[in-house]
Amino acid sequence: MSRTRVLVLNSGSSSLKYQLLDMRDSRRLAVGLVERIGEQTPRLKHTCVTSGDTREQNGPIADHDAALKAVAEELARDGVGLDSPKLAAIGHRVVHGGLFFTEPTVVDDDVLTEIERLVPVAPLHNPANLTGIRTAMALRPDLPQVAVFDTAFHTTMPESAARYAIDPKLADRFRIRRYGFHGTSHAYVSRETAKLLGRTPEDVNVIVLHLGNGASASAVRGGKCVDTSMGLTPLEGLVMGTRSGDLDPAVIFHLQRVGGMSMDEIDTLLNKGSGLFGLCGDNDMREIRRRIDEGDAQAELAFDIYIHRLKKYIGAYYAVLGWVDAVVFTAGVGENASAVREAAVAGLEGLGLAVDGELNAVRCDRPRLVSPADARVAVAVVPTDEELEIATQTYALVGKNG
Repeated sequence: MSRTRVLVLNSGSSSLKYQLLDMRDSRRLAVGLVERIGEQTPRLKHTCVTSGDTREQNGPIADHDAALKAVAEELARDGVGLDSPKLAAIGHRVVHGGLFFTEPTVVDDDVLTEIERLVPVAPLHNPANLTGIRTAMALRPDLPQVAVFDTAFHTTMPESAARYAIDPKLADRFRIRRYGFHGTSHAYVSRETAKLLGRTPEDVNVIVLHLGNGASASAVRGGKCVDTSMGLTPLEGLVMGTRSGDLDPAVIFHLQRVGGMSMDEIDTLLNKGSGLFGLCGDNDMREIRRRIDEGDAQAELAFDIYIHRLKKYIGAYYAVLGWVDAVVFTAGVGENASAVREAAVAGLEGLGLAVDGELNAVRCDRPRLVSPADARVAVAVVPTDEELEIATQTYALVGKNG
């Protein structure tokens, strides 16, 4: 029997997202989420896509092992369980792969050890990713487990873009460099944008703007990343929902010395209490736009700061690439907030950028152009699909040999 199915797992510290796909036609068979694992009110929401049946269960889910077993039971109820002979592999999102992992990798003990070594530079993500992998390995030790790394797409950056201007020996000792994140999204979206333009990825230069609660930009030349906004951690770069993005490092020293704040307090401030939330008390762009429409000056300032940073990165990456075929918006804000797209390119007509008001206002879940037909540079909206990208990379590595 042909093994054509891939289960994609995205393990967070207290959550487990999953999708089961049939790679013959990239069709989703089931999707779901287990949240609040180990807490008092855990919940599992499961949808069988083929039947449209959605089920929820609330009850004790003590850990990721129990969560994955509960997921396996739901899949089995739909006849697509983990014991299915059609299952080719399980693909895992792993946030940080450092420089060691530049492509999807079948997990073994050495791979687990290296992912664990990277925990200090991804303390919020890699431990949860490891838990998900180990749990899946215990349930299906005979099945290939494939790690797909957020950082892998960005390992093509030249050293001039990846290095910080500090002592290289010190940087190498502590693995300090710019790694970038959201790589599966940037890879998928840049490739889909080339398809939208009727060209191959090798023939186009694209600026990808992944704008969600976390946000990042990338400059992609000929299908390869040459620069990206996130750095050693996901804190660097654009203004985000709760993260500050770019910041003078001396602000940290000032907050410690003058403000009397501890390193942990500053870390929490910059990652969880800054960005749009820190500026106006909201990190939901819909709510911010509503407040602006009602004349809220603080919300308007937050939006202006957000857009200003976005424009700076568009201009910077235009310069890095030399010429640009498309600027593409993706993720929750990028795909749905027409006001963000309009504001981000307003005033950049000299760079060949503009949006058509009517096209930009249309809500659609398909890749589309929102720039005028005669625009020198295309402005596009391309819905991201990180789960499909993980499944595709996983299946390309092991599925065809199954």
